[in-house]
Amino acid sequence: MSEVTHAYSRRAAEYTELLGSMSAVHPSDLALIDAWARTVEGPVLDAGCGPGHWTAHLVDLGLQVRGIDLVEPFLDHARSAHPGVRFDRGSIDRLADDDAALGGVLSWFSTIHHTPGDIGVPLAEFARVLRPGGTLVLGCFDAPDGADVEPFDHAVVTAYRWSPERIRAEVERAGFEVVETHRRSGAGYRPVAALVARRTSSGSAGVLGAGGRDDR
Repeated sequence: MSEVTHAYSRRAAEYTELLGSMSAVHPSDLALIDAWARTVEGPVLDAGCGPGHWTAHLVDLGLQVRGIDLVEPFLDHARSAHPGVRFDRGSIDRLADDDAALGGVLSWFSTIHHTPGDIGVPLAEFARVLRPGGTLVLGCFDAPDGADVEPFDHAVVTAYRWSPERIRAEVERAGFEVVETHRRSGAGYRPVAALVARRTSSGSAGVLGAGGRDDR
């Protein structure tokens, strides 16, 4: 992911100005994540936290949350804008958390640059660090009807659109039960797919070979 990290580092200030606050969040996304947050028990990871606005928002809701990202300018901004909230440098492909340590993971557009061949790596890591019954919220770009996975020229670096059916299959293969799926579209916004998934007690992330961000 070094190419992605470097690309975001070069445009971090622009990204933060446009999308790095809760005022830029779509109301449907806010409603979804707020509803999820009310169900979470235990520590939460904002995986690919970007400028840190979602991390801080979840802290304001009363959750124990830390954010991780590989883009240093994002982390610098997050620490400055949200003092008292924990932000660490880290990769979603190799999380520092212990097995079954967390109650929730927010992955809001943090996997959009993973190819179909490697998206299983972060999903397996999310499954590994979540306790049985812990939940994942994942947001991504929605593929056009009839498409499975579709690459496109994202403003920063190549990203992928996923059909809800395909991303659901990938998440379930990682050891989750999908309990909600959502799609939204509208003028001025790229179509979005999102899901809420629960870590099963019997699922195993090992079959995938385990090792944001926001709406861009």
